[in-house]
Amino acid sequence: MRETVYLVPGLLCDAVVWAHQVSALTPDHDVRIPDLTRQDSIADMANDILADARPRFSIAGHSMGARVALQIVAQAPSRVSRLALLDTGIHPASADEPARRQELLDVSAGAGMRALADRWLPPMVADGALDANPVLRDTLYAMVERMTPDIHRRQIAALLGRPDARAQLHAITCPVLIGVGERDRWSPPVQHREIADLIPHADYTVFPNAGHMAPMETPEPVTAALLRWLNVPAKAART
Repeated sequence: MRETVYLVPGLLCDAVVWAHQVSALTPDHDVRIPDLTRQDSIADMANDILADARPRFSIAGHSMGARVALQIVAQAPSRVSRLALLDTGIHPASADEPARRQELLDVSAGAGMRALADRWLPPMVADGALDANPVLRDTLYAMVERMTPDIHRRQIAALLGRPDARAQLHAITCPVLIGVGERDRWSPPVQHREIADLIPHADYTVFPNAGHMAPMETPEPVTAALLRWLNVPAKAART
């Protein structure tokens, strides 16, 4: 039986963010992309994945999706063979975050998803990437426009209610990949270095020239890192 690998998308993202990785991993793995558009909490997102998952699986999350992956490890550590966290964080919402998030919620609710993309996408990629790469720009815009203001609202509610994941990191024993775009302005490399330091056995990888959307901006290095991660022998499940 092929190993199941979950690739969990982030805020306002769908399977397209993982397109290159899905193509590379599918020949040897049972690759699944969960739908995180219906839930309004990180815990509910994790529960929905666990309810449909095989007894053991590997899981990689990007941005908000990595928060969900960490929640899954917290709830069911014995079921996770490997964990990969890309372009993410472990801290809870800051005091000023609700107001900043509300500004963008007002844009999506009042002006629509394309207007939101105009505001939200430029900081999500390396500086100048949208102008330099029209295919990337069109793909990202189309992905955001497939979402709705209600999806945006639910996912922001989930992020604002996210738990502080720091305390759980020392207990993670499965193989772990921590990956980040070198030019990620939203969750920078120093933030990921801290995560890796709290998981002593973690593999810390920086993707050159990528911003926050590393799986799409530099797909080949991200895929290569995930393939190396999947080749690390998983420990036996704890009972």
